[in-house]
Amino acid sequence: MQHHNPRRQALQALAALALALGCSSGALAQAPWPGKPVRIVVPFAAGGTTDILARAIAPELSRALGQQFIVDNRGGAGGNIGAELVAKAPGDGYTLLMGTVGTHGINRALYRQLPHDPIKDFVPITLVASVPNVMVMNADKARALGINNVQDFIRYARANPGRLNMASSGNGTSIHLAGELFKAMTGSYMLHMPYRGSAPALLDMVGGNMDVMFDNLPSSMVHIKSGKLKALAVTSAGRSAALPEVPTVEEAGGPALKGYEASSWFGLLAPAGTPPEVVQRLQQEVAKSLASPAVKERLLAQGAIPGGNSSADFARMIDSEHAKWAQVVKTAGAKVD
Repeated sequence: MQHHNPRRQALQALAALALALGCSSGALAQAPWPGKPVRIVVPFAAGGTTDILARAIAPELSRALGQQFIVDNRGGAGGNIGAELVAKAPGDGYTLLMGTVGTHGINRALYRQLPHDPIKDFVPITLVASVPNVMVMNADKARALGINNVQDFIRYARANPGRLNMASSGNGTSIHLAGELFKAMTGSYMLHMPYRGSAPALLDMVGGNMDVMFDNLPSSMVHIKSGKLKALAVTSAGRSAALPEVPTVEEAGGPALKGYEASSWFGLLAPAGTPPEVVQRLQQEVAKSLASPAVKERLLAQGAIPGGNSSADFARMIDSEHAKWAQVVKTAGAKVD
């Protein structure tokens, strides 16, 4: 005959509750991703090419995955502030980085000490787009100085060292390095003025406070079309389909600039330790959105070539970019200032 024991019954009820809670928290741990909004950190100010590309794919991912993808601009230190934030975030698929050739190809060679490792601390997801840079001048300034092409520019810059200001989106960005490589190859000198992103630098370019910039093509395109900026050359190996009339730096610059090439790329990365199935799902959805006619046409019109490669291919590309840009940093004698 069993005795009624209230204490034992209470303990059994508690044990059953704990078991139920344990099961439900286990179920929560296995909750399908994404179960809440996802943040895409852009390591530069709003309005530049990194930002433009993040804002092109964020709504597509929101639609495909049923959660909000929010763009969070964290500019400064040539992209290192935003990159470090993501490197130190949990690898749970809720914090991503719109990385660039600067954050993942150049900075390791340029900065003596980085607080994070661009290779070990990240999982590459996919290349979003590659873009040429474009050598632009304030159109009024170019007219006033009689600079119509790259040869005119080289002549003036050599004859007037330090008279021209060169704007960039920050130390170590492809915009900075493209200019440094140009200076090294032509024996010219312009004063480098780093900003927290392309947009604030372009504001001063259009306003006439800055003279020249080797900007990513998508962020400069609107000002080139409006006539406020004069495009002298693109920095890619071939001409851009978006500006077919503008020569390459190598074409326009003569023997001194033979072999000049300094293009940019942008890609999505996650913190190390992010589950492979989350990385794969993101890669598939980004690739799908980049292949959609609306997104593809919009990017091509701005001078960006859509990506969408596999995580493994993107990782291999980052490795080869490291080697290439370390050489460019060495050739240009570029320093962080």
